[in-house]
Amino acid sequence: MSQIGRMNTLRVMREVEFGVYLDGEELGDILLPKRQVPQGTKVNDLVEVFLYFDSSDLIIASTKKPHAQIDEFANLRVVENNKMGAFMDWGLPKDLLVPFREQRHKMMQNQKYIVRIYLDKVSNRIVASTKLDKFLSQAKPPYKSGDKVDLFITMQTDLGYKCIVDEKFWGLLYKDQVFKALEQGQSLKGFIRQIRPDGKIDLSINDPENLNLDQASQKILDVLKANKGFLPMTDKTRPEVIYEKFGISKKIFKRSLGGLYKKRLVKLESKGIRLL
Repeated sequence: MSQIGRMNTLRVMREVEFGVYLDGEELGDILLPKRQVPQGTKVNDLVEVFLYFDSSDLIIASTKKPHAQIDEFANLRVVENNKMGAFMDWGLPKDLLVPFREQRHKMMQNQKYIVRIYLDKVSNRIVASTKLDKFLSQAKPPYKSGDKVDLFITMQTDLGYKCIVDEKFWGLLYKDQVFKALEQGQSLKGFIRQIRPDGKIDLSINDPENLNLDQASQKILDVLKANKGFLPMTDKTRPEVIYEKFGISKKIFKRSLGGLYKKRLVKLESKGIRLL
């Protein structure tokens, strides 16, 4: 199904003097202007295009890919302000409108802002909003410690960096977990450190399964010492029991235990772990 505000692969139906018409399926015939038609394009060829509304509010196609599509977040620059709102450069001939009602604060020309692009069902136009909260879920995040996620940096705070996680949730990347420069609007991979009782997400850009091995190994040794050198735990111990005892996942527990065994610091017995 063809989608307005996104890239689509459409078939060329016919050629005209000012371009070609594409089969927009339920959207009808859609013009791809002549200056946008790839050289050598013929009837029945497939062309990848972005669909949006032109200045007359008619659906038009472009082979240019915008900086972001609908239902995505982006860091865009304001190029003009007028009585309708702020207009942002998103890589297409027609700039992207942020109506006044969708501005958290007055937007200034030549400044960059994080926005969410969406199709406004009332006006049937592609617009953007700086009111990000309404596009993010208030449900409990479905993650566990160590899960890999996509991060989008929105702003720097005293604690670290406020991020959008998988385009669905807010998360915080603490500054003591960051060992390189990050910028507003940057996308990168990250990891879930923990989900706090209030549902907020703590993040890391370092794989906790590698970063925490030494810490986990020391924790196992400390607990062993506190329990007279023996713990009735094996590789068959349930993950929740391991987490309650050490505060780590079963995967990290097994990897850490294997490292301690190779260093001859522990003995693995049928009924548990013994400190050597």
